[in-house]
Amino acid sequence: MATYGCLLIFFGMKNTIYEYMTPFGNKWRITLWIFVFTFLLPAMSIYIAYVLRLIPSLLLSKPSDRTYPYIITFLFYLGLFYMMMDLSIWNVIKLFVAGGGLAILLTAIINLRYKISAHMVGLGGFLGALISMSFLIQFDLTFFYIAVILIAGITATARLILREHKPPQLYLGFALGLGVQTFMFYLLQKLTLI
Repeated sequence: MATYGCLLIFFGMKNTIYEYMTPFGNKWRITLWIFVFTFLLPAMSIYIAYVLRLIPSLLLSKPSDRTYPYIITFLFYLGLFYMMMDLSIWNVIKLFVAGGGLAILLTAIINLRYKISAHMVGLGGFLGALISMSFLIQFDLTFFYIAVILIAGITATARLILREHKPPQLYLGFALGLGVQTFMFYLLQKLTLI
């Protein structure tokens, strides 16, 4: 979701400050970093954990199987956020990464007691970031809201069909992602106004 969000900010939102004020080469470099740290490295870590028998399956069906991958993914998000702190890029992108990391950490903590859907955490977070960005820069992203909600519905249906989650686990995951990203953007707005 972080990579999709970055691509949308840089290349999907036409006639905004993100399109005009960020050099083209920087857009692709930042997007590549985000892809590597939020998808590629976590996916490789999960595979390595499977090969080393730290987790029994790549499906991560049991809550106990998910703790290690969530913590590793959180650490990659934290590392990416730390690397981005000194970059001269929009705070919105840094905030999106920080919110994603916080959502993963909270998912790991909740997962110790109750299994929730990380897919829905990501999609809820993406929607929360879109709504918040739209509000902050006064830009209409209704088409993208609809697209994310449809994708979330399809994803939730697939998770139910696969019997990986129950409806409350999907709702909680979506609400967690939405709430964390909305809170982070609200915090940014308050801190910027001080």
